[in-house]
Amino acid sequence: MNAKGHKISHCARNDTKCQRHLILTLLLLLTGCGTDDGSGHTRRHRLSRDHLVTVFTAERAPVAAHYERPGSLRFRRLVRIHNQEEGRITKLKVFEGDLVTRGTLLVRLDDSLLRAQLDKARATKQQKQSDLRRQESLESLHAISEDTLARTRTALTVAQAEERLLKTRLAFTTIKAPFAGVITERHVEPGDFVTKNSHLLTLADPASLVAAVSASELVLPQLALGDLVDLRIDALGPKSFEGQILRIHPTLARTSRQAIVEMAMDPIPEGARAGQFVRATFSSAAVHRFLVPFRALRRDRNGEFLWLLLQDGKTVARRPVRTGLRITDRIEILEGLESGERVVTRGFSGLAEGKQVQVVAGSP
Repeated sequence: MNAKGHKISHCARNDTKCQRHLILTLLLLLTGCGTDDGSGHTRRHRLSRDHLVTVFTAERAPVAAHYERPGSLRFRRLVRIHNQEEGRITKLKVFEGDLVTRGTLLVRLDDSLLRAQLDKARATKQQKQSDLRRQESLESLHAISEDTLARTRTALTVAQAEERLLKTRLAFTTIKAPFAGVITERHVEPGDFVTKNSHLLTLADPASLVAAVSASELVLPQLALGDLVDLRIDALGPKSFEGQILRIHPTLARTSRQAIVEMAMDPIPEGARAGQFVRATFSSAAVHRFLVPFRALRRDRNGEFLWLLLQDGKTVARRPVRTGLRITDRIEILEGLESGERVVTRGFSGLAEGKQVQVVAGSP
């Protein structure tokens, strides 16, 4: 029993000694990780306190801007053909895609009723002419009053006007192509009865095909009539075509603040059709601009702003700015930035006015 008890006491003393060695080792490790740098603070604490940022130095430089805008092809000259007289369609031989020349007969309406009315008007006119000749012969004999003769002349004038009216209405029953073009829509069939002002056909001029895109109010000042534009039509592959600005619409859409820009193509590419998707790339002359990385721009309820590194190289300040064009991954600064000022591009989390930061190397 005594020998056994002595053995247990010896093991307990060994365990206590091991625990002391383990605690001493941990203290040495902790002390080494927090080595003092002479300022009274450990390196670990200093690294955790510094706010790291990257900056970009703003300089005004000549930049030729390129703007790509999506749009579509459309016919500039397109006519929706309506009828001015009602009636049954007796002739209609053109279909979508048919090419027609100027003056080609497109639609004919039943004109039998109008012809009958015209015949009646002509007979009435002839009767009034006979009445007038007879009364004029009686006038020389003073056998008729001036009032009666005047009423007869007025009746003849009315009959002549009625004849002209019916001739005009009769001409409206035949509809011809106002110019050479292609039929793009057909809404009726022979035998249909159509009321006045029904949309029968649509005729477009293939030579009037233009590319139309919407351009921002910031881009419009860089554009002018006659400027060359690079056009790509997705349906025709990667090949690009040369276009020329034909027209810039004078009004902007209220919501998007964009205006329509139309571009002519000469020659019109083979296979180009109205409605196809097109991309227009505008190029402007080199202009001196302040461009900063787009990610540097911040926004809040008060508007757009940048974080700038002050001259001491340690403190940041907030600067409200007014922006212009976005060119690829850069944004133009129109107001609020001076040449040589350094703009914070990364490290925004927790950034505040007057906060001290440390600049680290990094791409802008």
